Amino acid sequence: MEFDYSPKVKEMQAKLLAFMDEHVYPNENVFFDEIAANRAKGNAWVPTKIVEELKPKARAVGLWNLFLPRSPRAPEGLSNLEYAPLCEIMGRVPWASEVFNCSAPDTGNMETIERYGSEANKDQWLEPLLKGEIRSAFLMTEPAVASSDATNIECRMERQGDEYVINGRKWWSSGAGDPRCAVYVVMGKTDPEAARHAQQSMILVPANAKGVKVLRPLTVFGYDDAPHGHMEVELKDVRVPADNLLMGEGKGFAIAQGRLGPGRIHHCMRSIGAAERALELMCRRLDARVAFGKPISQQGVWRERIAESRCMIEQARLLTLKAAYMMDTVGNKVAQAEIAMIKIVAPNMATRIIDWAMQAYGGAGISGDTPLAYSYAHQRTLRFADGPDEVHRNALAKLELARYAANPKAVEMPITRGS
Repeated sequence: MEFDYSPKVKEMQAKLLAFMDEHVYPNENVFFDEIAANRAKGNAWVPTKIVEELKPKARAVGLWNLFLPRSPRAPEGLSNLEYAPLCEIMGRVPWASEVFNCSAPDTGNMETIERYGSEANKDQWLEPLLKGEIRSAFLMTEPAVASSDATNIECRMERQGDEYVINGRKWWSSGAGDPRCAVYVVMGKTDPEAARHAQQSMILVPANAKGVKVLRPLTVFGYDDAPHGHMEVELKDVRVPADNLLMGEGKGFAIAQGRLGPGRIHHCMRSIGAAERALELMCRRLDARVAFGKPISQQGVWRERIAESRCMIEQARLLTLKAAYMMDTVGNKVAQAEIAMIKIVAPNMATRIIDWAMQAYGGAGISGDTPLAYSYAHQRTLRFADGPDEVHRNALAKLELARYAANPKAVEMPITRGS
């Protein structure tokens, strides 16, 4: 096995780290100050100037659309394995990925349109997304049903001539609060009488279509994530062209699985970056503070936590890289166990380490004076996003049990004799 990154990736790592040092870290508070200023004026849902100013700089140095592999429309796209260490660096600051046009849900939506949309869909929506001219949202989860089982969704999509008429209510529609959000990827039910996994379809809905109404932003531990937002959206008699349907009726569940695979691993890559940042902040704090006559870093409990944090990060990184390698070489379906494992491991690892870092900072750790509280809220959310932990554990257990159920020969318990 080769554990070293390629020369190409190392070069891009160095370039990205330099960009973060020069442009992102110095402006970390500028981002939040801008949002606070906009909120004080009565509207937090305004794109931040700092991110818009940094985008052309990132593009100019080749740090743009790195997430999308094998697309003629984005030749700069990397493989999952190449992208992993770069996405990790972006994850050290929650808003940084947007600077490089590599932020969710746009990444998953772009990959969905690239893989399942028509050329006309790509011209209309994918091209401006790749240029960073517009943003998008993914509408699957619903408030009235347990959406961890996507077959439960009730949003109705009915064919009427050359159009589909859509009725339903969605929530946790990330990105729908952004005024630049121009298109929704919507999952709905086209045939309630079909087989369970063939009832759903996905369609592209213009955000300004008649009958679309953003009802409210949802908060996470009090954070509204403006100007991005996680919105509740009503779709009432929304009409869109039938040509906006992705891949065909009954393909929605399959598309969702294809879309969520890369999205899940991107989240995990960023989680590792968030954990690395938290560990760095924790170590710096512990070295700088004195309690009971010596630096806190000399207290035994904190050395245990530092060591455990390093072990947890390295384990999660290796598992993420393995999953990325398998997605590149054997495909998402074969890699489903590895994807499920890292989706369980990474956010749990990150929340544990961020929690320790907050403890190291005392009262400052849970305030807005450090990036830790916001990072914790984001990582805790990922234990729901793209499927809750329980669903991934269940799927993983099924795959594990199937390895042994496939062998019809009964396995007897080996007998061991004590002395």
